[in-house]
Amino acid sequence: MRRAISFFVPALALLLATLPLLSLAQSEPVGYVKTVVGDAWVSNAGQSVKAEPGTPVLLGSGLRTAVGAAMGVTFKDDTVMSFGPNTELTVDEYLYAPAQGQLKLSTRLIRGTLNYISGVIAKLRPEAVSVKTPTGIIGVRGTQFVALVEDQP
Repeated sequence: MRRAISFFVPALALLLATLPLLSLAQSEPVGYVKTVVGDAWVSNAGQSVKAEPGTPVLLGSGLRTAVGAAMGVTFKDDTVMSFGPNTELTVDEYLYAPAQGQLKLSTRLIRGTLNYISGVIAKLRPEAVSVKTPTGIIGVRGTQFVALVEDQP
């Protein structure tokens, strides 16, 4: 019993010490809304806020535009994503620490239109960028592409 306690207490202390770092990493913005026309929203942890220039985008954020709306987002590595009307996308993974070689951008385009312009991540490690769609995955090998995902019948 004494061995279990002597292992458990330091492990618990380490876990408690790292919780603020985990929380900070999840709440640190990976990008920001730059432009909005019409109604658009950024959702985090089940809460949705109306998008406006300067609204932070976090890891796990859901980005959504209404019919007739558009939104532009710039990520920390200067990746630019522009969303057309009735679009929904989630930011599934984002790592941008080039000095440590940690680069990753993975999103999921659920519906709508996306105009993607490469940032530093795609320039340094193109294979680290992907956009998932309901029917496939787009691997970024160039600097710009446009994607359309229509509503499934």
